[in-house]
Amino acid sequence: MTLTRQAAYGLTLFLTSAAALVVEIVAGRMLAPYVGMSLYTWTAVIAVVLAGLSVGHWIGGRLAAPQVAHQTALRGIALALLLSGLTAGGAAPLLKGLAALLGGNTSPLLLITLLAGGVFLLPSLFVGIVSPVLTKLAIDDAPDRQGPIIGRMFALGAAGSILGTLSAGYLFISWIGSTGTLLAVAALYLVFAILFWVGTKTKIALPLAALVLAGGFGLAQMPGFAAPCERESDYYCIRIVDFAPQSGRASAAMVLDHLAHSINDRDDPGLLYSPYLHFVALRTERLLQGRAPKAYFIGGGAFTLPRAWAARFPEAKLTVAEIDPAVTAMAAKAMWLDPAAPALDIRHADARRTLDILPEQQRFDLILGDAFHDYAIPPHLVTREFHQLLLRRLAPGGAYAINVIDQSESPRFTFALVKTMQRDFPAVEVWLDDESRRRGGRVTFVVLGLLEPSEAATLRASEPFRRTWLRWPQDDLDARIAAADVPVLTDDFAPVDRLMAGFVLRPDEMLR
Repeated sequence: MTLTRQAAYGLTLFLTSAAALVVEIVAGRMLAPYVGMSLYTWTAVIAVVLAGLSVGHWIGGRLAAPQVAHQTALRGIALALLLSGLTAGGAAPLLKGLAALLGGNTSPLLLITLLAGGVFLLPSLFVGIVSPVLTKLAIDDAPDRQGPIIGRMFALGAAGSILGTLSAGYLFISWIGSTGTLLAVAALYLVFAILFWVGTKTKIALPLAALVLAGGFGLAQMPGFAAPCERESDYYCIRIVDFAPQSGRASAAMVLDHLAHSINDRDDPGLLYSPYLHFVALRTERLLQGRAPKAYFIGGGAFTLPRAWAARFPEAKLTVAEIDPAVTAMAAKAMWLDPAAPALDIRHADARRTLDILPEQQRFDLILGDAFHDYAIPPHLVTREFHQLLLRRLAPGGAYAINVIDQSESPRFTFALVKTMQRDFPAVEVWLDDESRRRGGRVTFVVLGLLEPSEAATLRASEPFRRTWLRWPQDDLDARIAAADVPVLTDDFAPVDRLMAGFVLRPDEMLR
């Protein structure tokens, strides 16, 4: 009997520790549609979960005191697991409610912290109570084996945490989604809560079990459990938003996590609503003078420019590295992309790795960087080592263009990127559409890495939109970069999130 109880205590600790880490991984994914998935998001999530577990362990230690009776300890575990299940199961609707309540003008950094703490502190706290009490019960069963039992229980907890991390990241989220995963965790907690309560032989055990199951089922039917994503992939929460009210035409925008990435027009692929894409297309086409482009796209999103060029230049050679196949599938399903277009070569892999393994002789008229992880560009795609790889892939007269979201007043990341590119590109320019320049605040720069500088400092378009783009005067840009004292970005040191901290510290810069 002792052996059976020891196995039961160990299995409970193993699985509840796994579930606690599943909640941690899921927390980051669930916060992404509201605040993005940045370094700050993960910092807040990890800190909140660790804080909850720490407080829970302290409370559990009080319940594990020698004078606490066996039945009392069992009831404590059952109650802690019941509360763990209820708080984990209710996280999805609570998150929606808090996000709606706190959104507004709350500082993004404060919002991230409040949402993470308000939703995920309690599930971690309650499950943290369990392990000290389980360890006490195991020792009470075999007091002469105190050391081995403590070691075993610590090991089982750590092993469970590893399993939870791996299963959440590699299995459950992509299989049943974040909300489904949380409900599965809640169900696990509630089942163990019932088993431990039954073990207390309390007369209300069966009614309580029925109440818990009914409550769990009721939670699952709440409207708040509807996922905010149309599709949740291994990388993003993907939504398609109708853009027709803004454009007056059949059109749609793709939203990845909480950032709109692309807008496609159903009937006219060449209608480029985003000024930065319009600029890149216009500049490239003028240089090519009617020749079909050869281009490499770092990030696909809704494939707006590849789709436009594939329709206009069927003989073009357009290689697109989109790491998430679910993004491509959604673009094909809801944004009128034809992945089988002859001009398109779609690679579902990391853009840097893909570029490195392409045939050595393959060169491009344009390489366009348009990959984001939340508001920031992945660090390995902005370093000097990557730029050296890009230079080897440019055809004569070719250009590297990268889309950068930054503050107009003090774009420190843009300054660092330009400073880094200047180490290797003969000419580096920063362009901005005139409307964004006059509006200020958050803007989208286009940084160009060129073999030869542009002849003009202004580019104008009259169709399909009347737009003007201006080049940042080089003397002023160089002086601002020198005054900013920003680092050169390398594979060893590329503090992208720190350089873009202004977004997180200023509510008016929050990306929606």
